[in-house]
Amino acid sequence: MIRDRDSKYTESFDAVFEAEGIETVRTAPRAPWMNAHCERVIGTLRRELLDHVLIWNETHARHVLDVYARHYNGHRPHQAREQRPPLTDSRTAPLTDSSTPRRLLQTRVLGGLINEYRHAA
Repeated sequence: MIRDRDSKYTESFDAVFEAEGIETVRTAPRAPWMNAHCERVIGTLRRELLDHVLIWNETHARHVLDVYARHYNGHRPHQAREQRPPLTDSRTAPLTDSSTPRRLLQTRVLGGLINEYRHAA
């Protein structure tokens, strides 16, 4: 678990995680933006997924997060990668030719919470 160095996290706080076999790693001192990547991912998960799904238990949470991770890394466009998902080949150009109408196929993810679209072959 990654946490900051706030004084509210006492030794007993770390001991609870240590008893469960979870290593606690503290961020660097006086580095307030060190958690920025984690905060970004947590915000994305909350806005795009968790605000719309009622989680029943740990098994359900793991399933929902696994399905979303596959969507996020395999289909969802990322601005930093020129609208390509992280797991696609970086040499593949994004589809920009819209002059020829093509048939779209829709895949419902998480019961329709997320819809993925691709061109029919």
